[in-house]
Amino acid sequence: MKNIAAFALISSIALVSCKKETATVTKVDPKTGKTVTVEVPADSVIKVEENPAIKDSLGIVTQSFKLEKGKTYPLTTYQRDTKTMTDPEGKTINGTSESTDEMSFTVNDIKGNVYDMTLNLVSKRSSQSAQGKTIVVDTKQPLPKEEDLKMIWNINKALVGNKLAMKMDTKGNVISITGFDAVYTKVSAAVGTMVKDANQKASIVASLKESFNEKVLKDQFNKNLTIIPKKGVKVGEKWSSSENADPSGSVKVTSNYVLKSLGNGIAEISVTGGIPKKTEKKTQGPITHSLSSELVQNGTIKFDQSTGWITNQNINVKTTQIETISDGKQSQSMKSVSNSSVMVNPSAK
Repeated sequence: MKNIAAFALISSIALVSCKKETATVTKVDPKTGKTVTVEVPADSVIKVEENPAIKDSLGIVTQSFKLEKGKTYPLTTYQRDTKTMTDPEGKTINGTSESTDEMSFTVNDIKGNVYDMTLNLVSKRSSQSAQGKTIVVDTKQPLPKEEDLKMIWNINKALVGNKLAMKMDTKGNVISITGFDAVYTKVSAAVGTMVKDANQKASIVASLKESFNEKVLKDQFNKNLTIIPKKGVKVGEKWSSSENADPSGSVKVTSNYVLKSLGNGIAEISVTGGIPKKTEKKTQGPITHSLSSELVQNGTIKFDQSTGWITNQNINVKTTQIETISDGKQSQSMKSVSNSSVMVNPSAK
């Protein structure tokens, strides 16, 4: 009997030791749309500190930043556009373009709730493919042989390798970005080696200043780095934002967000929305000219729960435009469809 009792005790200990610990993750059930708490194996869960940057307090999730002094955080943006144009006879023309901007942020110091950071401009790459031919401008590669690409490469090469000083608070508000004048001077010198006309040179530098300045970068970082509203949201809650799609502001792109899940070290947000289908018609005599356009987007954005930093974004955008001319008896249409992938830190899982 003793042997049987001992065996039973050993079996009991073995069963206890084999029982896996579990942890809970809060997420939205895709079938019901309701918020649920599910158990997952503890060894599959990424450990998160007790007071993470993205935290759940009484059911309300808020986002802040907890970055470490001396560490560098990546922000690489990548976009791939595939465009198909169909003429009235049904013939199609395809073209693909890609662009990559690699940046990183190094935390030099932390004073109170403000990060003193260095924004490193690492590299730029762009490519275009059409009718079996591909052209590439890459700052990590040598100067292109094509004359019409040398100017772009020289400007991009002058841009990268520079460092800007940036201050951002722990809530993700970009306070200031400085150091642009040194970059403009470097680009102006690079342009000067290829353009002798002073007015043309000044025009190129002025164009750069319009697209690369403190306001533009502030807007970009405020949009990319902080998504969760300041007031906080619940898991499963939806919120929206909109921005101008044209200079006049008459057309706006709407982005609808839902906090899909929080757990395992990741806050995952889904994105939908776009521009509803809109048709404009103009009639002159018997001829009617109509133009319809629509934009649909969907994808996900993931943030590291401990630091608050964006780990990955993958959003697909489809734009459809149809132009039609009709005389009431017959019509001809030209169709353009663009499929885009807009990514942040694309190599991250």
